[in-house]
Amino acid sequence: MLRKNWWKILCVILLVYTIIAGFLGAVPAKPILNETIRNLYFHVGMWFAMMVLFTVSGIYSVLYLRTGKPVHDLYALEYAKGGILFGCLGLVTGSIWARYTWGAFWSNDPKQLGAAIALLIYFAYLVLRNSMTDMDKRARIGAVYNIFAYAMLFPTIFIIPRMVDSLHPGGMGNPAMDTKDIDPRMEIVFWPGAVPGWALLGVWITTLWIRMQLLAEKNLSHA
Repeated sequence: MLRKNWWKILCVILLVYTIIAGFLGAVPAKPILNETIRNLYFHVGMWFAMMVLFTVSGIYSVLYLRTGKPVHDLYALEYAKGGILFGCLGLVTGSIWARYTWGAFWSNDPKQLGAAIALLIYFAYLVLRNSMTDMDKRARIGAVYNIFAYAMLFPTIFIIPRMVDSLHPGGMGNPAMDTKDIDPRMEIVFWPGAVPGWALLGVWITTLWIRMQLLAEKNLSHA
């Protein structure tokens, strides 16, 4: 049992460490940000988890197109749902952070807009799947669309927002912390704790959803 669940135990340890150190640990005193800088452990951690989950989802969509196994389509769907969940949490934590540093929950910042567009593309993936009743057709078209949605993450979140002025760090003279030069006191929490911790939680939640779906299908087959 310990060998099988070691990563769940690691997840709990990392998140307990992140939450305690995140709220009680020392942080640099930076203008505008002040104590809100602690949100780095949560807001950015959510985006890392989102990317991990969407990446796994895309891989399973490729596997489905190659093998045609329904279980691969199920994994792709559930991991996409997990990515959407953490993407929404990333938007929420980012909006709260923006309220206390930029003065408004939503400022139409390029990175805010890009993240919202990326999530809308994934929401469309769920709508597309639900609009079809033929299971094989739904799985095939869904897999192709899911790969497209994953490809769109990079221009909407990483490329286009970096080409224009942004309130995020590095744009328009914003004095916020440079993400390429995190304070050492925060690095020891962010990299070993927040980044893998939230990603592992996302995987954990998704695997539970998958198990629930597999059990539901098994019960239907025996009914």
